[in-house]
Amino acid sequence: MIIWLASYPKSGNTWVRLFLNFLFFTQNSKLDINDIKIGQFPEKRYFQNLVNNINDFKEISNNWITAQKIINLDKKIKFFKTHHSYCSFNNNFFTDNDNTKAVIYIVRDPRNVITSLLNHYEKKDYNEALKFLFEENQIIGKDKFNKVVQGAEMISLIGSWKNNYNSWKNFPKNLYLIKYENLIENPINEFTKLCDFLSKVLNIEFNKEKINQSIISCNFENLKNQEKKVGFKESVFSQSSGKKIDFFNLGPDNNWKNILDENIRKKIENEFNKEMLELGYL
Repeated sequence: MIIWLASYPKSGNTWVRLFLNFLFFTQNSKLDINDIKIGQFPEKRYFQNLVNNINDFKEISNNWITAQKIINLDKKIKFFKTHHSYCSFNNNFFTDNDNTKAVIYIVRDPRNVITSLLNHYEKKDYNEALKFLFEENQIIGKDKFNKVVQGAEMISLIGSWKNNYNSWKNFPKNLYLIKYENLIENPINEFTKLCDFLSKVLNIEFNKEKINQSIISCNFENLKNQEKKVGFKESVFSQSSGKKIDFFNLGPDNNWKNILDENIRKKIENEFNKEMLELGYL
């Protein structure tokens, strides 16, 4: 069955994914950010034999559950990263209880998310990034003309920041919520609590030394330094320069209090007031 690592983009999902990848799949103490055993869904490869047009979002959505049933045929536990909302499209739900073992949802203050969006998606300014953040039907993998981006490995309906969060927060089975800010402030405590959750869900015990080793190896500076040395295969190419955009960009240095324009801040707080209060961001 699947354990989802779900989040809105640029919320710390890859950090948690690399930590779990190191914890479960690394046999030595060497970090390799390009040797990731935890896949992503809905990558197109899972639909190759299920649809006629791999770029047709409707056809893909008709087969979300079918693809997951095939993935789960071996009855083993798998982790999958996703930015997809837990939503329905054409009466098709993205996932269900039968195919899901647990959900780990990573959430981040949208006042910091917007700066990462600005960099990662090459938005021309904060106003353009704000539209992306607010768009309730936002799909990544398609361009502004609703055409699939060339080379896109998946098409994901992410919605707005609040839609994405609200869609997953009440998942009826084994939901665990992580705040990115808590990971930054106290990674040992937060990753240990995550392991406690997984211990109960999976009925296994973790070696404390391996947990600490995973935390140290996957700290932001180590990830950023390794990307500089060997690159990160999941970073995207800049449309303007043709060079890869740094995936591990500002990290803990991305502080809206020092970066964000007052007008943009107020718009975010007004739009997401209920959710930000609920999460303790306001």
